[in-house]
Amino acid sequence: MAEVFADLVGQAEAVATLRRAADSAAALLRAEAVPATGAGGPAAESAAAAGAGMTHAWIFTGPPGSGRSVAARAFAAALQCVHGTGCGACPGCHTTLAGTHADVRLVVPEGLSIGVGEMRALVLRAASTPSGGRWQVVIISDADRLTEAAGNALLKAIEEPPPRTVFLLCAPSTHPDDVSVTIRSRCRIVPLRQPPADAVAEVLVRRDGIAPDVAGWAAAAAQGHVGRARRLARDPEARQRRDAVLAVPRRLTGVGAAFDAASALIEAAEAEAAASVAELDEAERAALQTALGAGGTGRGAAAAMRGAAGQLKDLEKRQKSRATRAQRDALDRALVDLAGFYRDALASALRAPVAPVHTDTAALAEAGAQKWAAEGALRRLEAVLECRGAIEANVKPRIAVEAMMLALWKG
Repeated sequence: MAEVFADLVGQAEAVATLRRAADSAAALLRAEAVPATGAGGPAAESAAAAGAGMTHAWIFTGPPGSGRSVAARAFAAALQCVHGTGCGACPGCHTTLAGTHADVRLVVPEGLSIGVGEMRALVLRAASTPSGGRWQVVIISDADRLTEAAGNALLKAIEEPPPRTVFLLCAPSTHPDDVSVTIRSRCRIVPLRQPPADAVAEVLVRRDGIAPDVAGWAAAAAQGHVGRARRLARDPEARQRRDAVLAVPRRLTGVGAAFDAASALIEAAEAEAAASVAELDEAERAALQTALGAGGTGRGAAAAMRGAAGQLKDLEKRQKSRATRAQRDALDRALVDLAGFYRDALASALRAPVAPVHTDTAALAEAGAQKWAAEGALRRLEAVLECRGAIEANVKPRIAVEAMMLALWKG
């Protein structure tokens, strides 16, 4: 098995930082194991020196696809490694990467935000002593989705950290809109960059066995997003959805066509999201009904099911929130593809010496560049980016997409 940082693509500086921190964390545990000779004795001084490269709170920042959650999980595995090196083969590494380690908790928001109740419960559990004798690690994916109250609950834990507890936060940036200033000031920042396409392609070939030409195309089309590149290389339906998005510029022939294109884009995102969550929704509902005694007989079973309405309603609410987020994520992927097309048109209009994002629509992008010139291509690219920003600001997706389509048609 490869070492834990093997899947962190194109992030040499970040990997070096995390390796040093893992080494310091392991040295700190070894130093603490030495019997103390007093509050300020040699053992205490040795422990402080050993842990100089380690801290209790980290923020991983970077654009989508840069590997924020991959870096956090790999670092957690290195902290739990019995050798302290992130070997990838020991039980600590293996269970952490598999998501089954008892002392590693991964928080992935299923809805649009992480609430204060969930965060308080998490902080309370994280304060317990590590069962494996190393570290309690809390990984918060999409920390920018913390509500204000949840952020305050997390801040208190970071300000007064329990011993042997490490918080790993993932966010697009350290801007106050993503992470509060007070939380940021108490964390060490690990910036990640968009990995180059050739590095992504190499991983697809090495790890997933994808043909080099397909891997190269997928890496370029995904604009450095490793997970999306893998889906494009392996999933025919993902390629079909991308083709439909890249056909949008040809469809914008009038106002009616613009609204039709908007409806098609929204409906495709909804269908993709529904397919992605349907199996999980059904499994959760079946599990809850079984736990509540569905299918049982007798007076007790009937009474239990009558009292289950509230729990079923709560489950449906969570599932609806998860579906909304899945729809927005699917729509955002489509908008990224569309932005890549207009970026190619702009690069062509400026005769920029850069490779196109979408090699299979390069001729169409060049034709658009000749028709729109650089200014028109730039306005269209800005319209797509403004649509993404509007949806992020909770504008109704259909309204934002319709406005974008009209802007793309008008130029």
